[in-house]
Amino acid sequence: MIIVLIIALVGFMGMTLFSLLRGLNAFRQGMDEDPVPGGGATPMQLKQNKMMFARIKYQALAIGVVILILAFARGS
Repeated sequence: MIIVLIIALVGFMGMTLFSLLRGLNAFRQGMDEDPVPGGGATPMQLKQNKMMFARIKYQALAIGVVILILAFARGS
């Protein structure tokens, strides 16, 4: 069971890194865009926001897996 949790943890960590890099790339691309005259968010800003929320989601899942690993390790 611990092996499955460790594999899940590595997967969530990888998805966290991927989301972080995509969000930073969207931020970099958004720096080149001209601001929208009426206000509001540009498409790159919306993508950046989406990627940062994904990063938070995957970090929370990774923390949950770490808690499960520690709980199983304590029980052994």
